[in-house]
Amino acid sequence: MESDQELIELANRGDFEAFGILYHRYRDWVYRLAWRFTGNRQDALDVLQETFAYLLGKFPGFELTAAMTTFLYPVVKHLSLALRRKNRRFVSDDEALSKLTAPVSQDTERSRCELAGVLAALPEAQREILLMRFVDGMSLQEIAETLNIPLGTVKSRLHHALRALRDDRRTRDYFLG
Repeated sequence: MESDQELIELANRGDFEAFGILYHRYRDWVYRLAWRFTGNRQDALDVLQETFAYLLGKFPGFELTAAMTTFLYPVVKHLSLALRRKNRRFVSDDEALSKLTAPVSQDTERSRCELAGVLAALPEAQREILLMRFVDGMSLQEIAETLNIPLGTVKSRLHHALRALRDDRRTRDYFLG
């Protein structure tokens, strides 16, 4: 299996099959991220298409200097937020929340609603970093590079977000045990 860098080199030489492999490798990730920002299936599909059209336009001559997700994240975010502004739709974090592990309880749906409420109350910058870390599985360094902010800022925002979740009675069970 070729690395992203090898596929990009092939695509830069005109190998459209290499670009197709990149597309298949990242399409689900891009779709989930777009869905999280737009809250709408059709909009997420539109963003998916626009993201890869943008990436295709970078060839030939594209140079990847970080992880592919680090490159794609701001593209997806920008396209999603632009589409959301255009449509003036509400963003839902329900998809992202469904990926978080819920505590074992008889009322899992109530727990998810409570977690959604606590996450919605977080400042946008803290919530974004929390989701990038635990839903998207990005490293702290990747988050810093993606958002173009210092690593210390990422750590601070994540710390404050986790403290808010840990201190809230509705989400305290996630941190016990």
